[in-house]
Amino acid sequence: MKTKRILATSGGFVAGPVQQSARIGTMLTDALSLTGKTRPRVCLVLTASGDDNSYYSLLYEAFNAAGCDVTQLKLFPQPSANPEERLTSCDLVWVGGGSVANLLELWRLHHVDEGMRAAWEKGVILSGVSAGSICWHTGGTTDSYGPELKPVTNALGFLPFANGVHYDSEAQRRPLLQQLVGIGTLSDPAFATDDHAGIWYENETPTEVVTDSIERWPSAKAYLVRKTGSGASEIELPVGRILADLS
Repeated sequence: MKTKRILATSGGFVAGPVQQSARIGTMLTDALSLTGKTRPRVCLVLTASGDDNSYYSLLYEAFNAAGCDVTQLKLFPQPSANPEERLTSCDLVWVGGGSVANLLELWRLHHVDEGMRAAWEKGVILSGVSAGSICWHTGGTTDSYGPELKPVTNALGFLPFANGVHYDSEAQRRPLLQQLVGIGTLSDPAFATDDHAGIWYENETPTEVVTDSIERWPSAKAYLVRKTGSGASEIELPVGRILADLS
């Protein structure tokens, strides 16, 4: 039976060698090595940004520079390929940031959600940033509806946890996630990541906290948020194997 893997992040990339360019960070380099392929096949899914062409160009160049064969699954103006066939033919899927609410609606409309599950169960690594992190969980906090963050509770649920992103860089994120877990709007527990941090999940178990570069972002970490009698509590999860008791 294939190990199902998800890398859920608030990062993934670092600045490239020239302006308006990017390169993959350490956690994505390690993810590509886990595919076991000399030249991994990567599928970009940028639904959350409306399939922005400049975003595709940036990521195509970054993954090409890392020695990958790159393809995409676009939904605008119509699906560019059969979702299940395209996703299951790749070694790693990267889902970009943007509106997770729009992403979820369009994925269900075009059966991308079913294709993602088929790929995951086949052993394709699913990964992404922000909206591309929340989508794998039961829900999280999002700015999909406007500048004031609100909960999204209808995510794919491949992982039985809520998710918080940009935990250290956007002021509304931390208190709202804790509030929503505390009152039961979001699943208990929740996992959150600082910018440039990510969490590996094997099957449905969180296993490791990783970063784009431990040298450049030594304080980046993840967090476990649990419901308590008086609200919610937070446990820091430093880079490395996750040892927190989830029982």
